[in-house]
Amino acid sequence: MDEQLDIKFQKAYEISSKTDRKLPPDVMLKIYAYYKQATRGNNYSEPSGDEELRNAFKLNAWIQLSHLTEDEAKQEYINLVNKHLK
Repeated sequence: MDEQLDIKFQKAYEISSKTDRKLPPDVMLKIYAYYKQATRGNNYSEPSGDEELRNAFKLNAWIQLSHLTEDEAKQEYINLVNKHLK
């Protein structure tokens, strides 16, 4: 486990969580999917919420990242946040 990567990931999560910036839906979906892969790996669970179609897109985006390790997903998450929110 890379401690520096975990620190950067946590900082990126804080930036992402606190932003008021409106991002395109595809970017939001990627941020969601990379976060889930980084924190849960391939341990899929049904996204919460009442909107079935949105939940299907979220789960599909996450499953598409099954080839990434948790550390790879953390780095991609950091890259996305830095690109769109810094």
